Amino acid sequence: MSQSAYIRFVNGSAVEQLTLDGVKERLGRYREQTTLTGRQLDWEYADAAFPYTIETKPGEEDRWFYLKGADPLYRYLVIGVDQTEENGKDVHFVQVVLPDDATHGDKAKGNEFCKYLAKHLQAELKMFNGRTIYYNPRK
Repeated sequence: MSQSAYIRFVNGSAVEQLTLDGVKERLGRYREQTTLTGRQLDWEYADAAFPYTIETKPGEEDRWFYLKGADPLYRYLVIGVDQTEENGKDVHFVQVVLPDDATHGDKAKGNEFCKYLAKHLQAELKMFNGRTIYYNPRK
């Protein structure tokens, strides 16, 4: 059975919503940062930190995309954006899905990407295991 992680934009988050292009841009920024880290360490860290290519299916470009693994340790992750209504307010979120045949590497990278995105967007993260991490300022 597939598992999902949710990055919810709640009160106090840096943004109210994020588009698929925004998610792709944030993942590109993550790759750039790991490339710079790799230069400092004199190691090709970017390939190890982001072992995926961003792919889309025709007709689904505005709903979701997937990260296709370039290594046998990584197969793919599916990422989409949506919204739901809670207490009369629209709550936007990013959903990261581990398909049934995902590897342990996919789950580890999915957790890593979710934590990165949630931390930088000051959002609430419900991880694959059901635990919640609050990166948003709460009172």
